[in-house]
Amino acid sequence: MKPSKTNKFGMLALSIILIFFSCSDEAEPIIPNDNSPDVPDIEENEYTGINQWILENMYLYYFWNDEIPDGPDMSKAPADFFGSLLYSFDESTNPGGDRFSFISEDADELMAEFSGESKSTGIQFRLFYKSSGSNAIMAQIIYVLHDSPADQAGLQRGDIFTRVNGITLDDENYPDLLYDHDHMTLTMAEAQNGTINELNESVTLNAVVLQENPVYLDSIYDLNGTKVGYLVYNQFIPGPYDSNVETFDEQLSAIFSSFGSSGINELIIDLRYNPGGYVSSAVTLASLIGKSVSSGDIFFKEEYNDEFQEYLEDYYGPDYFYVNFEDKAENVGDRINRVFFLVTGYSASSSELVINGLKPYMDVVLIGEQTYGKNVGSITITADASDDHNWALQPIVMKAYNSLGHSDYTAGFVPDTEVIEPLDLVPFGDAENPLLKQALFMISGTARIARQEQRDMPGIIDASVAHKPVTMKRIANPGTEGSN
Repeated sequence: MKPSKTNKFGMLALSIILIFFSCSDEAEPIIPNDNSPDVPDIEENEYTGINQWILENMYLYYFWNDEIPDGPDMSKAPADFFGSLLYSFDESTNPGGDRFSFISEDADELMAEFSGESKSTGIQFRLFYKSSGSNAIMAQIIYVLHDSPADQAGLQRGDIFTRVNGITLDDENYPDLLYDHDHMTLTMAEAQNGTINELNESVTLNAVVLQENPVYLDSIYDLNGTKVGYLVYNQFIPGPYDSNVETFDEQLSAIFSSFGSSGINELIIDLRYNPGGYVSSAVTLASLIGKSVSSGDIFFKEEYNDEFQEYLEDYYGPDYFYVNFEDKAENVGDRINRVFFLVTGYSASSSELVINGLKPYMDVVLIGEQTYGKNVGSITITADASDDHNWALQPIVMKAYNSLGHSDYTAGFVPDTEVIEPLDLVPFGDAENPLLKQALFMISGTARIARQEQRDMPGIIDASVAHKPVTMKRIANPGTEGSN
């Protein structure tokens, strides 16, 4: 039996908070009472308490809560139980299903990771099969975190390795070898005439706790009097983990202030490895770019499950679902008529939210590869002090639409000009970087990139950037202070 509408919204009482990203930093409660919803009668077992907590929260907030099966098996381990509740995605039969909800056994670690803090060697990579018909793979570094162990060891964008701790990478063992290791010895390799050859060279890295700065690089180019601002932005994070200071958003504003004072006429935003993050930072970036936008203009609109939508509207009013731009003195929209986004299959969630949200206000030009396709947002739900566990849920709770009501990018955005990143990676900011070069050509006409029909290697096998979770976070998680 599903919980009744009359009492279901009391479960978390005042522990639920919602951040008004476009208005203030003050958190307000959205749950006015503390009655718990009804759940199916169950036989007690070691997972009863956790699974009941999972089920209650999914009934409340899950976007597809009407698809939760009746009488779920409460005896399953929590991760399996959570999976059994999801509205299953199938590319052929149910392409509108859930590809993104997940559960974590360590809420603290998850929250740190969302804010760019994790124990890491500092390498972000992509994976390829080494040759057709083989399960052996290679890892290629796409960027290195500044001042990380990998940076200090001299590793660079484009470097290739084929073994970790002496074990050859393949399409079955790579998760165990590449993730959650404190110590890694990488056997380096190079590509020659389409063949990967191991080198008599290895690099040893020891993981440390790193706080990633998502603002990776900014530059200004002068193309015969046309000034072009360029920003590499790798995750939507307002500030360091467990901090109330929005250091990274402030850095974005400072960069755009510099763009404005330098008199830029064109703008290129490099989101090719940006998997998403906090909506508050998406609002910041969009508000710095948008042409003739202000706090009176809609950035995007939210849609929740029917019952939660009705509850929020009753409690906050219909304007709650509209997220507006912010007034930014550093906005460069009056200087430009269009914005170029460099994108790949790693560009997801809040990256796509910014692209979609700006389309009604200015010309948006996409260069690169088709984006990931995530037009939905999630919340982080953690236990309160009375619960004896540290699990966290990350369920999809809302769908996002731009001001024109468009949300048709579940398969990703198709680029206006396709440029596939080759195996021979060029540094960020280098005018010979293929995606950047194409944007500069479209601005100045001085150089052109031929459309590539296929990659140098048989194919990427991992569609995620290292450890980063792909997510768009809208509502602060229950029981976690300082969330955005």
